[in-house]
Amino acid sequence: MPENEPWDYTLYIPNDLRAVTVCRRTLRLILTLHGRIGLVDTAELVATELISNAVRHTKGPAALRVRQSMEGVIWIGAWDTDPEPPEPPRPLSQVTELEAGRGLGLVMACADSWGWQPSARFGERGKYIWCDLAVA
Repeated sequence: MPENEPWDYTLYIPNDLRAVTVCRRTLRLILTLHGRIGLVDTAELVATELISNAVRHTKGPAALRVRQSMEGVIWIGAWDTDPEPPEPPRPLSQVTELEAGRGLGLVMACADSWGWQPSARFGERGKYIWCDLAVA
């Protein structure tokens, strides 16, 4: 498969914190198989933050989606069943002492861009929180 050929994977998970590990390992495998090993550590970090927030803060199922654009940009998104927008991220310098509340700050610091959008899955309203990682 050519390096910049687009691809798209979605992993649907139950509301179970153990699924975060499944997502992280699946993401590592996907990126490795597509020759994007240089992004694995950063991608795992942001995906873990996104998907763990989805599982911790909602009662429904969730999904991890990862895809590559024609330009080679990696898009990572987590869908959850809460349609409300996420809390605005705080700069990491303001949350270093906290055990919680760092997730989107880490995503913002590591990703080239991030955002959220309303979405639906399984017949339920929800949202995607996503980020882009440029291939080095």
